[in-house]
Amino acid sequence: MKKMLLGCGVLAALLLVYTAVQTAAQGAHPSSCGSSAYRQFDFWVGNWNVKSRENGRLVGTNIVTKELGGCVVMEHWNGARGGRGYSFNMYDAPTKSWHQTWVDNTGGLLLLKGGLRNGSMVLQGTMQGAKNTVTLHRIVWTPQRNGAVRQHWTASMNGGRTWQDQFDGIYQRKR
Repeated sequence: MKKMLLGCGVLAALLLVYTAVQTAAQGAHPSSCGSSAYRQFDFWVGNWNVKSRENGRLVGTNIVTKELGGCVVMEHWNGARGGRGYSFNMYDAPTKSWHQTWVDNTGGLLLLKGGLRNGSMVLQGTMQGAKNTVTLHRIVWTPQRNGAVRQHWTASMNGGRTWQDQFDGIYQRKR
């Protein structure tokens, strides 16, 4: 019995060592997300103060980072009124499109798809609302000459025939 337990312990130790070596080896491989398409949204990466374009007031802060070997652009939003949210943004090479999954502390979920158009990242998607209403959302991020980024979010309740502003802000890098 002692030999069996000792053998199991040695086997477990070897398994742990093998797993550690495999994990280290996988981490040593270059990212498969190295092409320029994966860097199209890098202009948004940074530590930001976000202000309303309408009145210049601070509406929140945002830390946007590159994660998972450069494959994901991750957003960490903290609103001035307590709202918090995260988005995960990734280029999908087979479809040549960008995807965003937004989640927040109100239970909100928004799935967007799109790509780079004329230097702006344009993503859009629908959100199911109460009583089976469907809202079409479009968010456009545009880099500014001074290093800032404008985010303009509009929504349509009628399939895109008319649009209403949801948010229009300027991202300014923290110093």
